[in-house]
Amino acid sequence: MLRAISLGLVLAGTWLLLSGIYDNTLILGLGVFSVVAVVFVSRRMNLIDKEGTPIHLSVRLPIYGPWLLWEILKSSVDVARRAFALKPEIDPILIRLPTRLRSDLSRVIYANSITLTPGTVTVSVEPDTLVVHALTRHGAAGLEEGGMERRVAAYAGEARG
Repeated sequence: MLRAISLGLVLAGTWLLLSGIYDNTLILGLGVFSVVAVVFVSRRMNLIDKEGTPIHLSVRLPIYGPWLLWEILKSSVDVARRAFALKPEIDPILIRLPTRLRSDLSRVIYANSITLTPGTVTVSVEPDTLVVHALTRHGAAGLEEGGMERRVAAYAGEARG
């Protein structure tokens, strides 16, 4: 029930922010109806579970979020420096990155975190491997060290094993 309520609150908040309508009773009523209908249908389809509505991640977001933003900023500066250099130091590489993350949610967070970081793109996600394109061998080596995977495991609440 808590997950259904949190889904409803997120949907309502998103609807309010995107619509920008706060004074028209009919439109607000239709918005409430839409949110209730989506939550109802989601419950009937058994979509409201730990992975479908990961409210447990919101507690750890203040730790993981700033770290990821810092990594994005550092990578952005590195990619910009390389792009504007007179002789760009670019050495693209495609690597298979083994992962010990167990849940689909953890692997998706890991893959998206890699892709959000400039200079790297997750090409494929498999149960025990991610295929990643890196702009430089240095960027690939940073991923192979496993720091991001450890952070994702801690964020998603799973022990690496």
